[in-house]
Amino acid sequence: MFCYQCEQTARGSGCTAHGVCGKDPQTAALQDLLVQQTKQIGALAHAARRLGAKDPALDRFILDALFTTVTNVNFDPQRLQTLLVASAAIKKQAQTLYEKACRAKGQTPAISAEMLGAPLAKDLAGLVKQGLAAGIPQRQETWGTDIAGLQELLVSGLKGMASYAHHALILGQEDDEVYAFFHEALDALLTDPHPTLEGLLQLCLRCGAINLRVMQLLDAAHTGAYGHPEPTAVRIHPLKGKAILISGHDLKDLEELLKQTVGTGIKVYTHGEMLPAHGYPELRKYKHLAGNYGGAWQDQQIEFSDFPGAILMTTNCIQKPKKNYLDRIFTCGLVAWPG
Repeated sequence: MFCYQCEQTARGSGCTAHGVCGKDPQTAALQDLLVQQTKQIGALAHAARRLGAKDPALDRFILDALFTTVTNVNFDPQRLQTLLVASAAIKKQAQTLYEKACRAKGQTPAISAEMLGAPLAKDLAGLVKQGLAAGIPQRQETWGTDIAGLQELLVSGLKGMASYAHHALILGQEDDEVYAFFHEALDALLTDPHPTLEGLLQLCLRCGAINLRVMQLLDAAHTGAYGHPEPTAVRIHPLKGKAILISGHDLKDLEELLKQTVGTGIKVYTHGEMLPAHGYPELRKYKHLAGNYGGAWQDQQIEFSDFPGAILMTTNCIQKPKKNYLDRIFTCGLVAWPG
């Protein structure tokens, strides 16, 4: 394996035996293959879009697939295999959309079968083998470390942007301009036969600019659903009684948890990046949103061991659970850990 997408990466250069985050080589290979599949879907969506054809299912799958491969989101090979099977169906759907658009315009499809890759293997071992061939070292060997580095910088930017866009979409906010850039960037990563430093740098800068639009969408989603956040005092000492701890970034998941625990006597505590939820009026109105427990996500193995109740992980930030809380930690959405 080779992964250097997070700042904690081993020796500051890359994880090669096992991820600092807990990712094993099998999971890393499956994630690399999912990114490769997403590039192919994006290229087809971009080509179809240029001919006037769109499909929201492609847009939304791209968000989920890229977000899945962000650090500390999905460590489960079985879940990744399921996503890869889905990606094959989505890619076929994208290819059909593109070819139909070509026929309507009297054009011959320009995306070759070679660009779309071989069919996915039928078993997990075969998928891992295909993923190993889609890793960063292969691109470094082909393009050199500078070109490959900028390509991966763009991929990392797209992954982060996908996570924000995913959260905004859950609350009903999206923008076709954002999807168009995802398609364009993924297409460039797959089909450009002569990538240049300047061309990739410009794509990276545009990714940053488009991400500002995505942040606007996310802000509109949060404030539209939960009101404008206000400075709020947050309890950091526990109250007596049963409790659930929720960590991550997904305010919609928190809202659903609060709704489902109204009148049960269960207190809900936030953890890590969920702390800002207390500032939103429509979340703060739930009286059993009792406070915040613990500190940053990287301390969870110590803090979760001491928490006496159930723990819910939303979005990214999960680490390998310790045995003393393995039977009371749960995940939702795209987050996954084996078992």
